[in-house]
Amino acid sequence: MTLENPNYPEGLDAFLATAGWGGAAVEPLPGDASFRRYFRIRKAGGETAMLMDAPPPHEDPGPFLRAAHWLDDNGMRAPRILAERPERGLVLLEDFGEARMRDYLDQWPDDENAVYSSAVDALVKLHQLPAGPFLDYSLSEYLREAKLFIDWYCTAQNLYVDAAGFTNAWERALADLLPRQRPGVTVLRDYHAENIMLIGSLEKQGLLDFQDALVGHPAYDLVSLLQDARRDVSAELEAQMFDRYVQKTGVNVDRFLADYARLGAQRNAKIVGIFVRLWRRDGKPRYLDLIPRVWALLERDLAHPALAPVAAWFDANIPAELRAAQGGSFAR
Repeated sequence: MTLENPNYPEGLDAFLATAGWGGAAVEPLPGDASFRRYFRIRKAGGETAMLMDAPPPHEDPGPFLRAAHWLDDNGMRAPRILAERPERGLVLLEDFGEARMRDYLDQWPDDENAVYSSAVDALVKLHQLPAGPFLDYSLSEYLREAKLFIDWYCTAQNLYVDAAGFTNAWERALADLLPRQRPGVTVLRDYHAENIMLIGSLEKQGLLDFQDALVGHPAYDLVSLLQDARRDVSAELEAQMFDRYVQKTGVNVDRFLADYARLGAQRNAKIVGIFVRLWRRDGKPRYLDLIPRVWALLERDLAHPALAPVAAWFDANIPAELRAAQGGSFAR
């Protein structure tokens, strides 16, 4: 029971009792980069479920619930919703267990090709569906996200940069992509090895952290998977999995590769900004250690001709010594 435990969500006992889980043990799980918290709920007989605590006003479980129901209704493996009280931020959902893709591969690296192949195949399946009932991944959203690089990284490095030129460079780089993301596919937006669970076998992919889903370009989640901010993916594996996606979908390889680079650069610039924000605003300096990996991926994407306007902006605004140091150091 959780009665009077100040570390648990208010009203948890009543919520669990109503859901048929009264008296179950509550086990806190490590947090992520948001205000959401997760708990494993365990009955005396061993049955388990997961509790999401997404407290308002910082969090809203509504988008998660809408996306989860849509994915489940369309044959994708999102956790089943067992009970929900969104006005309190409480959601009880299916427990996918402990086999997170990232952790599994740390222990069994020889299975990397098979696991990534299944993750790519899950994306192919998702992209064969009509897009879900989500907002469009608009140019304004791409620009808002990319601007996090200026707002947080450049500010932290005391760089005075050409903000208007940054926006203009991205508008030019993304101009050819936007028509190709219509009618669009469901984009989960955070599809990587820490948000994929292996359920029962390497071929079954359980999806997590999809509450920000939009309708956008199919390359976005592929680049999220293969240019992982938190796990090294070799250039060889990235190329193999890119080719697997192209072969299974029949997309035009040259155009798709250009769009993959565009969205890789946009996403990686955004992530650098977010990781600095997590340090400066939220007091989570551990994310700074991930920036060199993301920066190296960003530089590689910028080398594609489709990113020429953005690459020119970086040449003019980001000092060579910071780029050589993969983002540079930060006074913690």
